[in-house]
Amino acid sequence: MKEGQAWRIGMKDTQLPPPHHRAQSKKPTWIIILVSFVCVFLVFAYVYPLQNSDACYIILSSSCNTFSSWLPPPTRELSDDEVASRVFINDILNMPSTEPNYPKIAFMFMSIGSLPFENLWDKFFEGHEGRFSIYIHASREKPVHSSHYFINREIRSGKVDWGKISMVDAEKRLLANALKDPDNLRFVLLSDSCVPLRDFDYVYNYLMHTNVSFIDSFEDPGPHGSGRYSEHMLPEVEKKFFRKGAQWFTMKRQHAIIVMADSLYYTKFRDYCRPGMDGRNCYADEHYLPTFFHMLDPNGIANWSVTHVDWSERKWHPKSYKALDISYQLIKNITSITDSVHVTSEEKKETMIMPCMWNGINRPCYLFARKFLPETLERMINLFTNQTMF
Repeated sequence: MKEGQAWRIGMKDTQLPPPHHRAQSKKPTWIIILVSFVCVFLVFAYVYPLQNSDACYIILSSSCNTFSSWLPPPTRELSDDEVASRVFINDILNMPSTEPNYPKIAFMFMSIGSLPFENLWDKFFEGHEGRFSIYIHASREKPVHSSHYFINREIRSGKVDWGKISMVDAEKRLLANALKDPDNLRFVLLSDSCVPLRDFDYVYNYLMHTNVSFIDSFEDPGPHGSGRYSEHMLPEVEKKFFRKGAQWFTMKRQHAIIVMADSLYYTKFRDYCRPGMDGRNCYADEHYLPTFFHMLDPNGIANWSVTHVDWSERKWHPKSYKALDISYQLIKNITSITDSVHVTSEEKKETMIMPCMWNGINRPCYLFARKFLPETLERMINLFTNQTMF
């Protein structure tokens, strides 16, 4: 029997309503369309949850967490350790904070030994006593200081090997010492090649007056991103959550406490993200914190670092600035950048551009920059003293 005939035979046994009833049935069509649209939106939101704080500003100015609470829980059953870890983390994140009378920023320097830019930082800190703390992790030799702000600010340091978990251990060691001071509310990780791009007041207001941590985190499906993932991290760390980012973070106190409290996810990266693991070179300092916060507090991080690094040369290490590179125009160019750019590591590299959103406003991204060679010190001091740009 042909399809058209079958349809007509079936219709013969059906009592059709009068014509005016059919006309009335068309009236609520807009309701059906609206309900369908809402259903599609909810399904899309569940499959692709809002994990970027910028999207939260655009779609829901109140909170993305409120929206995500409507969605079903993850399908995978969490282990006992995961449940305990997440309960503890959520408790810290929801804990009401009491701001001290004199809130400070902890500047944490990772160095081999002496800091070549102490005199520049001295000018940066001058006149702002009581609003900052300094901590130095010198991994090889005791620093010789040229600024009184840095004297006796070394913590007990350990050996640091590039690309290994000891780099993360040094970060945690700095955080632990800085957290002992209850007045420290923001924590900035800097290298010995970092320089300030703005004056102290600008940096202080930029960091203190927002509630996100500036932790770099993006998805790189290439060999130097997700290609470094190991299935030994399962079930706690799934490949779809694996992220990459620069290690130079600025972190709020709640996040610093969470990092110190974590052992579950840290252990996964300590054991299964290291050079030569399963024929891959995985670097924990590039993946642990970006993945950790993407999984556990994605809306609490900005997904970019406030420390500028120039990777335009496409080498294993970023561009190093020499004395001849230093100029008013260079600093102006860096401080004028308002978009964060990430490039994936596939053969056909994909460039991802994201506006740097500060409390819903697109603002300049960078407060610090690296890698500046020691020979640039005098030129940088001249620029800073001039206050033209800073």
